[in-house]
Amino acid sequence: MEEDPNAKVQAETRVGATADLPHDRITVQRFRESFPRARWSDSLNAWFVPGRTAERRVGRWLAEMEAEADAFADEKGRDAFAFDPIESRYLETTPSTFQIRTPYSRTVVNEIREIPFARWDADRRLWTVPYRSLDELRRRWPAIEAAAARNEPEERKARREAMKGTDEEEVSKARLRERRRKRYPVPADDAPPFERAIGTHSGVVIFTGTDGELADPATVTTFYFPAGQGEEHVWASWRPGSLEELVTTWPARTPPREGELA
Repeated sequence: MEEDPNAKVQAETRVGATADLPHDRITVQRFRESFPRARWSDSLNAWFVPGRTAERRVGRWLAEMEAEADAFADEKGRDAFAFDPIESRYLETTPSTFQIRTPYSRTVVNEIREIPFARWDADRRLWTVPYRSLDELRRRWPAIEAAAARNEPEERKARREAMKGTDEEEVSKARLRERRRKRYPVPADDAPPFERAIGTHSGVVIFTGTDGELADPATVTTFYFPAGQGEEHVWASWRPGSLEELVTTWPARTPPREGELA
């Protein structure tokens, strides 16, 4: 009587682990040297390692291979940077990472978040990026550096000086007075979530509550957004987020709907 191949596979699966390896000869050779009892399974389309501790041993081996690949990628990135460095006052290097320290800018945060393996260091208040991510860092660096320069204190002061005595200055002062009131119009029947970073027309804020005071449509239209006919808004109080709250808040998984944008 012929042996059922499915039964054999099921028996193997119960007492071992599988490994899906890349199709390169060197990796397979190293795997077989580490796991001499490993056998290829056509049914599973993967390598099968027998044994009750096989899953743990295979997982540890794969983690070591990944770390080794990362180290190799970091070494390549380090060599590429040494050959063609990025010169900027906002970028420093250590033997293991790039370090990015800039004035706060939403553009900077959004750009760095798109760089693989970038991490925010709250203790030192800077971003770290491994050398393996050099290509993406180099691609995004012009936007990061330009946004950082725009947000330097002296640059912001220069823009304010240039506006003095103009109608734009009066508009800016009125907007600043309104912003200092730390209030924002929200739909009367749809309060925002509190104590979470929320993107608004006035930037990212953290709403703290509302007492139900109706918002004047003229004020809403002048400083926030066009107030629709028949729409009713109430004032919600807000606070600015700390630097740590802002840099660790990720955008929503889904884009805003038309009604939210309006």
